[in-house]
Amino acid sequence: MERRIEILRDVLGYCSRTNDEYLFKCPKCDHHKRKFSVNLEKNVFKCWICDYSGRSIRRVVRRFGSFKDRQAWDETEDRVDINEFYDLFSENKEEETEQFVDLPNEFVSLANGTDNHASRIPLKYLYDRGITKKDILQWKIGYCPTGKFGGRVVVPSFSLCGRANYFVARSYKRGGYKYMNPQASRDIVFNHLYLDFDEDLTIVEGVFDAIIAGPNAVPVLGSTLNEESPLFQEIVRNDTPVYIAFDRDAKKKENRLIEKFLEYGIEIYKIDTTAYEDVGAMPKANFLRLKKKATLINSDNYLLYRTLSSL
Repeated sequence: MERRIEILRDVLGYCSRTNDEYLFKCPKCDHHKRKFSVNLEKNVFKCWICDYSGRSIRRVVRRFGSFKDRQAWDETEDRVDINEFYDLFSENKEEETEQFVDLPNEFVSLANGTDNHASRIPLKYLYDRGITKKDILQWKIGYCPTGKFGGRVVVPSFSLCGRANYFVARSYKRGGYKYMNPQASRDIVFNHLYLDFDEDLTIVEGVFDAIIAGPNAVPVLGSTLNEESPLFQEIVRNDTPVYIAFDRDAKKKENRLIEKFLEYGIEIYKIDTTAYEDVGAMPKANFLRLKKKATLINSDNYLLYRTLSSL
């Protein structure tokens, strides 16, 4: 306990104590009064000014402390040093080539506020799914009125260099296949350009799930995350806290991913979405409410979580 207080003082500065709580200046809003409360017994923190809060104090150390601070904190928790795995991620790196795709020639952006007769049907489809104009702008959503992808809304993905590396094309008409995507690998970091791995990251299955869960959300698109996956590697390299919200019929896949993240010492939370068919089917406000109630999963409670989730 004393060692953790020493580390927090190195990271946050002087503190005072009230019962079980230690009060610091908030590292996020930098309010002049010590209103940032830390409870080591409950492993929670909260700023009473800006409402910055969480259920893992390590997150504060990771975000605002130095690498040495994080190492020192991890020693108090017997966590795995993720640097042990860097060599694994660098294997065959020279053989990797970045994937790029061309958007369909018929692609028409809806992000520029286009509102004509042809765009009204795809816009209605998006609005009916709870997708807002802000979402359309943020995700650069468009549609194809004709061509191979005609009658589909298109959600593009952009790599770090700003080039399209994949897209999802979803029909807004009845009948036929729902999805028609490019002949390209789905094992990418979808919309890497717009993700912040220094903040909490929400992992979902499909792109429309990610739009509801966003802004810092990423779909796996049916791919399996493991040590060779670009998304998995980015999470581990950045020690990014992860929220998982898979569909209720993907328990086995979800459990395998949780086990893998635990192996690498990633801070992981499970969002209970069992009341809905999938994340994309719920209102955003409901998802945010469920996210606030997410369960922190660790090696101690994972077995209990698996037992309860299988009932």
